[in-house]
Amino acid sequence: MRKITLLFCLLLTPLVLLAKTTVIYHTSDTHGFFFPKDGQGGFAALANVINQGPKNYLLVDSGDFANGTVETRNSKGLKAVQIMNKMGYDATTLGNHEFDFKEANFPAIIEALDFPMLAANFFEKDTKTYPPHIQPYLITTKNGVKFAIIGLGNREPTNPAPHYTFSKPFVALGNALEQVEKENPDVVVVLVHDSIEDDKHGTQSYVEDIAKEFGGRVHVVFGGHAHKIFQNHYNNGVLFVESGCYVQNVSKVTVTTDDKTGKFVSAKSELIPLVISKVGEDKEIKKYLDTLREPGVDEVVGKTTEVLAKNPQPGRLDSPLNNWVADLMKEYTGAQIAIHNNGGIRVDLPEGTITKRDLIEAHPFDNQVTLVNVKGKFLKKFVKTGFAPRSLFTYAGLSVTYKTNKKGKIKKIKIWYHGKPLKNDLVYTIATNAYIAGGGSEGYLFKKIPDIDKKQVGTKSIRDLMEDALKKGPVSAPGTGRIFEVK
Repeated sequence: MRKITLLFCLLLTPLVLLAKTTVIYHTSDTHGFFFPKDGQGGFAALANVINQGPKNYLLVDSGDFANGTVETRNSKGLKAVQIMNKMGYDATTLGNHEFDFKEANFPAIIEALDFPMLAANFFEKDTKTYPPHIQPYLITTKNGVKFAIIGLGNREPTNPAPHYTFSKPFVALGNALEQVEKENPDVVVVLVHDSIEDDKHGTQSYVEDIAKEFGGRVHVVFGGHAHKIFQNHYNNGVLFVESGCYVQNVSKVTVTTDDKTGKFVSAKSELIPLVISKVGEDKEIKKYLDTLREPGVDEVVGKTTEVLAKNPQPGRLDSPLNNWVADLMKEYTGAQIAIHNNGGIRVDLPEGTITKRDLIEAHPFDNQVTLVNVKGKFLKKFVKTGFAPRSLFTYAGLSVTYKTNKKGKIKKIKIWYHGKPLKNDLVYTIATNAYIAGGGSEGYLFKKIPDIDKKQVGTKSIRDLMEDALKKGPVSAPGTGRIFEVK
């Protein structure tokens, strides 16, 4: 028996010797979260994880790095570029929030990058060519392995970008593959700012169809946008990886290639939580990050009596923090109804003292409040299309009930205003933020409302309303149950 085992081991040995492994680290939707939060995350922790790994590696990102905290907001994305340059990223792709500071500021962000932004589907509208400092793919060699990295940018910028245009992602990917395959890469990687499962934005994702269309030609797909985590998700031989958000974790993908031919053999992923007590922090990066820290934003503005959670409670589709924001808009404007887009809230408000930084991290946008006059028929359609399958919005002044079928699909949605059904032809005054009122992202239906029916209210931003409320005294979490399932 021992002889058979020894012979089996000897037969395997040449295969083991022929295998080479190369590591790719992946982040996405970092949104300016440079520092740890509650003992986890930050670039200093990420650097320390990388320090403990192999010397030859790739570090890539799937976009949405330019905005999300006070550091990125006040520098219009440039501080995010600075730390990514310092970290030595090899490539990123185009996220929708790279346009948070409007189209005119976008070139400054990508010009400052020391590494390429990859977006094979992104062009100047007039010239039909790639914008300066944008390229469709990168060919690079790490650990003796030739990698082709192709980027696909998100096609829904947060602000209008009339001087740019996007092609269909599969057309762009097919064209890029034809080019990179001429250079005979060993491994093909796709960076995309979209998710294989996006119930956050109410859009049907194309990402996993990459496996069907390009299986055998693409080996690893790194996604983002929906802030989800996927590890070792395989389809038709393609590995799909998503790493969450806010530099809370990093994905470590180990790619195995044939040491003799150099060709791709396999890939597997591992999620590494950036818990400071376990992974530590790189001293040099931590010191550098301190130079990027914005002064004056860590002052206390008030207190909460409990955590105001951004995520819904079990059996409900509304959450305490989103309800609070909707209530503040309704009170500020005197509107009959307030509509708040849940995607505008990024993190919970913690229990205890609240600082300006906490408010900015919870709601990093400077949107003011708009009053809009709409008919009940429009409001019904808006609420119903806002389920994808969870509610993309929270309401003050409305209650919404729904049922689900055996497959979990939402049906039989009913909408109530002061306990009575909405009337199709009755005009209702609603308050929402200027971004949604202008038809941005999931608020696209508001594009159909004439501008004459929209009016900005005052000069305060939603974050100003949050700060004003905290200064009046300790804030408790509003109750939930405004959007709930009936059996």
